[in-house]
Amino acid sequence: WLKRLLYPLKSLWQGQRTAPARGTGTHSLQQLMGGSGAKPSVSVSPDDIALLQYTGGTTGIPKGVVLTHRNLVCNTWQCRHWMASLREGQEVFLGVLPFFHVYGMSACQNLAINVAGTLVLLPRFHVSEVLNAIAREHVTIFPGIPAMYGAITNHQDLDRYDLKSIRLCISGAGPLHPSVQDRFEALTGARLVEGYGLTEAGPVTHVNPIRSTSVPRRQKSIGLPLPDTDARIMDVETGERELPIGEIGELVIRGPQVMQGYWKRDQETQQAFRGGWLFTGDLARRDAAGFFSIEDRKKDMIKSGGENVYPREVEEVLVLYPKVKEAVVVGLPLGLRGELIKAYVVLKDGQTATSAEILEHCRKELAKFKVPKKVEFRSELPKTLVGKVLRRVLVEEELKKRQAEEEDH
Repeated sequence: WLKRLLYPLKSLWQGQRTAPARGTGTHSLQQLMGGSGAKPSVSVSPDDIALLQYTGGTTGIPKGVVLTHRNLVCNTWQCRHWMASLREGQEVFLGVLPFFHVYGMSACQNLAINVAGTLVLLPRFHVSEVLNAIAREHVTIFPGIPAMYGAITNHQDLDRYDLKSIRLCISGAGPLHPSVQDRFEALTGARLVEGYGLTEAGPVTHVNPIRSTSVPRRQKSIGLPLPDTDARIMDVETGERELPIGEIGELVIRGPQVMQGYWKRDQETQQAFRGGWLFTGDLARRDAAGFFSIEDRKKDMIKSGGENVYPREVEEVLVLYPKVKEAVVVGLPLGLRGELIKAYVVLKDGQTATSAEILEHCRKELAKFKVPKKVEFRSELPKTLVGKVLRRVLVEEELKKRQAEEEDH
């Protein structure tokens, strides 16, 4: 090992700038510098793979989503046309969403490049740093997630910051509570609208109208399909029957932004597509005006007492309790008896509560079979880097506890 260390030092002492390249196929810097500077000729088709975008893994092992150049360009232009008020060369985007995630890549990176905008990059979300950046850089476009807008509206020293430069905010990756939406808009004067997408759709498929005065606002809605995007609600059991207006079923998508498939996952690809339609795994409904709203993830639906329980409905009731900051509900297997509903609750700073009072609040607002059987208080919930709660982690923790208890007995 001493020779391996001293030989490069001797070479440097003798005037050699770099250690000699070792191994098959390696080249020294001098060789590379002396090579041809001509640009290689590369033929690229719109249908060539642009990237493998991995899913968030909230329900299992992440899968590589195959997105082509056509997929990405189409989705960027779909969003650009939907946001017709974007001013080329004038917009300042806040890039606090991670670009390795499909939401940050599309709503921050790709859209900003498309309109020749300025990108203000922050490595992670810290509310004071975000507020400083908005005020200092005069941010006009702020794509984010509900927790970000909630943190800003609850900031104690908000009056110190000038946020009036913000024109438009797109919220995704989870449900946006109407109270957060209303308060954020009142504080900033910006338009905050909810959208929807998934990695498999490159990602955006739905957004609420940005500046429409002719269409009444629909809170808790993901909006309308983007241009050239078709969407239907199909029955959950067979996936073969389109459901009428107002009924809950699985949301299916068709459009130029939809993926080619999963990388080396032929079986999963076949399961995701039927007749050219992408089955999203999300339960949704459509109203008479064509607006869609997400009810829950198909995999998250809980079977309790022979009834279907949508966790999102229970969670919305839980966060209405004044002491609750955030909550998530999961179904824990009970064998032939279905699933037990358990709530994980994070309280607001300085608050204390008991399981009994949380459950009493739920009984006032929910049908008996929807009320959680257990409540566990947490200081925080396990989440992905874009703020999605990892329900499977909570379920896995509970199952491990059960196994340990059984082994002890």
